[in-house]
Amino acid sequence: MTLDETLNDLLVRLFKDLLEIEGKALITDEFKDITTNDMHIIEAIGIEEPKKMSEVAKLMSVTMGTLTKAMDALTKKGYVIRERSTEDKRVVRVRLTDKGKSAYYHHESFHRQMIENVKGELTEQETTILIYALAKMVDYFQFIYYDTDEESEYMDWKKIKEENK
Repeated sequence: MTLDETLNDLLVRLFKDLLEIEGKALITDEFKDITTNDMHIIEAIGIEEPKKMSEVAKLMSVTMGTLTKAMDALTKKGYVIRERSTEDKRVVRVRLTDKGKSAYYHHESFHRQMIENVKGELTEQETTILIYALAKMVDYFQFIYYDTDEESEYMDWKKIKEENK
């Protein structure tokens, strides 16, 4: 197997396994009524001040319609409270209930354990190299897929490829 094939195999396996393992770790008996995506919405809302729906939609890279549908379900299940602004009735803020905060901390714990286990197997130098490599990957994906133009969520892959030849 070539280095490129090995790298491709590792990346594909990593992405697949991470999603599958995270799903199994997060959706326990206590949180069986929500999905992994719901957990990520809960994470985006956070435990600090209430967030505007538009802020959460942007963090999640989803439309307001998609987020509204998910929020309807999370509100009905008791994870989230929606509150209309008293200053501007168009603005809706969301915050986590105690149940939502419990889910948030559960998700946070999974990620903390994952980081501790990864770091536990690496030297400080290897950790620095891993962070650098992952940051370069994030930059690459941000550059390739996300447009800075507010009207378009994704860049045209072919156009970018042509521009960078």
